Amino acid sequence: MIVPPKVDGPAADFPPVGGRYAWYVLFVMVLVYVVNFVDRQILSILAEDIKADLGLTDTELGFLYGTAFAVFYALFGIPLGRLADNWIRTRLLSIGLAVWSGMTMLSGFANNFTQLSVARVGVGIGEASASPSAFSMLSDWFPKERRATALAIYSSGLYIGGGVSLLIGAVVVKAWNNAFPGGGPLGLVGWQAAFMAVGLPGLLLAIWVATLKEPIRGRADNLPPPVPVPDVWRRFWHDLSSVLPPLTFFHIAQFGTKALLRNIALAALVTGIASAMIALTGDLPQWLALGTGAYAVASWAQSLKERDPPTFALIWGTPTFILALVAFGSIAFKGYALGFWAVPYAIRTFVAPLAEAGIAPPWYGTTEFIALTLGGMAALGGFLGVVIGGAMSDKVKRGNPGGRIMVAVLATLVPAPFIIFQYTTDSLPLFFLLNIGPALFGSIYVGIAAATSQDLVLPRMRGAATATYFIGTTMIGLGLGPYFAGKISKVTGDLSIGILSLLLAAPITLICLYLVYRKLPEAEATRIERARAAGEPI
Repeated sequence: MIVPPKVDGPAADFPPVGGRYAWYVLFVMVLVYVVNFVDRQILSILAEDIKADLGLTDTELGFLYGTAFAVFYALFGIPLGRLADNWIRTRLLSIGLAVWSGMTMLSGFANNFTQLSVARVGVGIGEASASPSAFSMLSDWFPKERRATALAIYSSGLYIGGGVSLLIGAVVVKAWNNAFPGGGPLGLVGWQAAFMAVGLPGLLLAIWVATLKEPIRGRADNLPPPVPVPDVWRRFWHDLSSVLPPLTFFHIAQFGTKALLRNIALAALVTGIASAMIALTGDLPQWLALGTGAYAVASWAQSLKERDPPTFALIWGTPTFILALVAFGSIAFKGYALGFWAVPYAIRTFVAPLAEAGIAPPWYGTTEFIALTLGGMAALGGFLGVVIGGAMSDKVKRGNPGGRIMVAVLATLVPAPFIIFQYTTDSLPLFFLLNIGPALFGSIYVGIAAATSQDLVLPRMRGAATATYFIGTTMIGLGLGPYFAGKISKVTGDLSIGILSLLLAAPITLICLYLVYRKLPEAEATRIERARAAGEPI
């Protein structure tokens, strides 16, 4: 049986909800998310060097940044999200941070597409522990009325880390290649050294995270702590086996022959769709990975229905949650792709032609300045957007239960015209100026999405809800967005067309957001009643 978190004295003497210690924890969590996205995003500034060194295509670059990471991030996020609901979250996060930082450093030793793919898979598995643990902890450290703001501030680490990674990558690559023109120690070149440089700080931060206090579950919502869960690691193994083929078949078989037959039929359906996409596109790694991920997620949902009906009812059994999953995932489809391809596009469009002609670029046209500018805009604009969006949504929600969703619509409508002009202009200064739109407004939905996923479930289910929410932003957004833009670029020979094609997702986003807006108040108001009807002892 799990031992409840130790506190220094009576529970009343434990750091208060929303107090100074809560803000200290939030600060550390922001640092964790910054490191998370530095390790994830640095591939963007290194893409052109990696492409030249390893002979990759845009499709393969999109796969490395997106699908190789996203599928395993999503899959392991499921059992790790459940583990965050049942185990010590500070300890889980510390271990995960050490794993993904170590795998980032190992990326620096990759010499081919396969090796780099394996390293990216490892980064995805480690990072899967981050947000389920952080979301759950922060939801127990902050009251509901300030939760979206807290989660928005945490989520701002996404943009800070993404922006910082571009600058760090550009500086390390240039300094290393200048110091070692023919390759440095162990034959490492600039992009390999950059991976190692950004991985090391995470190992130190993992030690810091391990010193944080574990919050008391449910206290911020005035709910009694959930009943301790026995046999945590046995349950974790069950969750893990529910998402790792072929263990999924054995896992589902325990629920009876009918359940197994349904699962086999599901596997056959996914295999057929994936095979058709492989035949159509010729991209075996992409659709093999994505198909595996889709089947595994469906198997987990099937298993969850049998093992934990209340959690299934409030997540997969709630249409509002699924619609929100698709809506925010489709926003991320555009956001992740822009986050990856913006720098390679700028280098190819504004730097490479001058270099090929033997012309020195203007001071604002160097790779380093492009990385600094786009990275700074991503960090500042993303931070402001996500914090302002969270604060606005909390304020609007006080007068309108579905008000947060109204704010989220801006993340789809406002950036679109900026993107169209940004990726068709031949002026680099104008390209920078137009980037303000996507950088600022494209991020305002992040805290809203996080808070929505948390408010639709009970406190003990928050880790699982977070993992499910990230299925949408990773499988749909990260797993498809960068690949889709890269594939269109490869087919058309024009990265601009690939990026602009991302806007095709906007109608899907708006329809889903409208439906969520209509259904959200009722879904939130009835969560306890529906959980009790599904068997929750509350």
